Amino acid sequence: MRTLVRGGMVVSMDPAVGDLPQGDLLIEDGRIAAIAADVDTADAEVVDARGKIVMPGFIDTHRHTWQTAFRGIGANWTFREYGAAMHGTLRPHYRPEDVYLGNLLGRIEALSSGVTTMLDWFHCSDRPENADAAIQALRDAPGHSVFCYGAGFADDSIAAEVKRVRSQLTDDGMALGLRGPQLTSMDTTAADVALARELGLRVSVHVHAATGWPSGDRPIAEMRDRGLLDDRTTFVHANGISDDQVAMMADAGCSVTISPDVELKMGFGWPETGRMLAAGIRPSLSVDDCPSAGGDMFATMRTAFSVQRGLNGGLTARDFVEFATVDGARTCGLDARTGSLGVGKDADFILLDAEDLTVFPVTDPIGTVVSAGHPGLVDSVFIAGKPVKRNGRLLGVDLPALRTRLLESRARVAEAAGVALDGSWTPNAGAPRR
Repeated sequence: MRTLVRGGMVVSMDPAVGDLPQGDLLIEDGRIAAIAADVDTADAEVVDARGKIVMPGFIDTHRHTWQTAFRGIGANWTFREYGAAMHGTLRPHYRPEDVYLGNLLGRIEALSSGVTTMLDWFHCSDRPENADAAIQALRDAPGHSVFCYGAGFADDSIAAEVKRVRSQLTDDGMALGLRGPQLTSMDTTAADVALARELGLRVSVHVHAATGWPSGDRPIAEMRDRGLLDDRTTFVHANGISDDQVAMMADAGCSVTISPDVELKMGFGWPETGRMLAAGIRPSLSVDDCPSAGGDMFATMRTAFSVQRGLNGGLTARDFVEFATVDGARTCGLDARTGSLGVGKDADFILLDAEDLTVFPVTDPIGTVVSAGHPGLVDSVFIAGKPVKRNGRLLGVDLPALRTRLLESRARVAEAAGVALDGSWTPNAGAPRR
């Protein structure tokens, strides 16, 4: 099949292509076959992109998607309240059906707002059926997804379960979420890294200074000393890490994903975009959790951009679009396939309405996307050249039925946990974070 996307404002994020004030994109068999100011071809279905920004889909490198049913409930929570609520109070009552619906609706919502690739950092793995339900939901939702298996916070062996899950997924469809070094021992961290390397998995690990460290404040140095750092390691947040440990991460080729809204409101510290870039690490961006923050990459970019400009003014809007696209692809190990618009890449792209009154007239597409972009602009989403959203509407998704099922799931979990949904619930921050 051949599709010609014609006449849009092309933001390629590929230095060899650049930006085209008006350009065409030719898609063949799910990949980009040509991209230029004018592509002359016959026998292709034409998508009229006049009045649209054509750009790579966003890549979210860290989202706890299973929590979608409780969107917005934690807007005022501290980090400890979030841990007590989601892990101590609600998570024990999640059944596989609840996991499935949270992951399915959360992935569809991300897709609708332009996220074509997402890493699902799953830590509701209380039983094998939960992991299976999460994976099935990601399969049932359009878009590329990486299932990052997080085994919770205990020191028990996870090898058998991780190998079972690994057998269900492709080489680039799974990662391992480390339990330490912040919440478990370094020995457990070393065992998990060894398991990931045995299975050929990338690893992702939460680390920040907000809650202190179980054994000193130099976990990255200890990981380095044990040979646990490499270019398949992604650190989540990394707020407050000492300069020399940031240098260790850079030397090892590690990546970092930054979730600015959650980091700021939960007291992790300033988002580290500029600091990581200065150290030689190109960060990516992520939503983190929807109980506490919005689920779209536009808001995530804008928060990170505004904060960094306020701190030192050193980065531009283009930097943050790179963080949300090509650098996100690199973080997931998918940069050879996606994250930019270039010949041979997967045709994962979005069309943004440049004639919407909230952005019209578009003079600088990059600046517009970062300073004024929002999910309402997402007119179309294509995955491997196939449209999954057109003219502002998702295709092949029965949203009314899914909404009904998610509301029923939320009500059941809340009732089982004894939680009110009228805004009056304040979690006990002293409860176990598990």
